[in-house]
Amino acid sequence: MVGFLNYVIGFVVSLLIGAFGIYVGARVIADRDDYEYAILTALVGAFVWWLITGLFGLIPFVGGLVGAVFGLVAWVYVINARYPGGWGNAIGIGVVAWLAVWVVLVVLESLEIIAAGALGIPGF
Repeated sequence: MVGFLNYVIGFVVSLLIGAFGIYVGARVIADRDDYEYAILTALVGAFVWWLITGLFGLIPFVGGLVGAVFGLVAWVYVINARYPGGWGNAIGIGVVAWLAVWVVLVVLESLEIIAAGALGIPGF
């Protein structure tokens, strides 16, 4: 039971950190101020990323690289579908989200609070 509880807590903390990154990106790029919206975006984006990279990962030799590229495009597509401004804004939100999560995780790791990881942001 403790292992499952640890998994749930890790999932929630990771999701909240990933959503924070998307929230910051959306706030800076699209002037949207809705953290709950960012949580749902992070959750959907993480699921799409997982699905695409998993499916392409089944292809021998090049599947991992192709899956990562298509997974990233799919993640940006989710942001594009959920926030106004088109693909340019979606890419900008993604970049700012990635940087914001990187800063948060560096700070939390340096304080030895958590190990790196954020659900909803590719690469973390």
